[in-house]
Amino acid sequence: MANAIRIMGIDPGLRHSGWGIVDTLGNSLRFVASGTVKSDASLDLASRLNQLFVGLEEVLHHYQPYEAAVENTFVNKDATATLKLGQARGIAMVVPARAGLRVAEYAPNAVKKAVIGVGHGDKKQIHMMVKVLMPKASFDSDHAADALAIAICHAHHRSSPAWRMAAE
Repeated sequence: MANAIRIMGIDPGLRHSGWGIVDTLGNSLRFVASGTVKSDASLDLASRLNQLFVGLEEVLHHYQPYEAAVENTFVNKDATATLKLGQARGIAMVVPARAGLRVAEYAPNAVKKAVIGVGHGDKKQIHMMVKVLMPKASFDSDHAADALAIAICHAHHRSSPAWRMAAE
């Protein structure tokens, strides 16, 4: 896909951060790669965050995306879990930002709406539609499939006036 825009989608998590790379040109999407960066739960928090940072940085340097998108996640049951997820999300945003990429954020409902057509749906529906939109897509975890969905969402929204105005 000559002149395609490469997008990295990231589904942040402290134990598992999914990533997905797609190329988009007009309305065409092409699967490039996906995977999961894992942290060692037996380590301290700083070491685990560093593992996520290094892992995502390696992916970014290998695939050289042009833009990135991160899910705007939230948890409201456990304040400690919410804080840790927020720190992992910070890593997911800083890695592409340090490489000079613009980083978009999307709410989970926006991702679902972009991929399955409605703002509510289960993971099976999302995974099925990712495969419909990109038949060659493969993913090693739910997190990687979600990251591809985030990249797809950004591919659909990157031409929006709000995204273009943010670029200027």
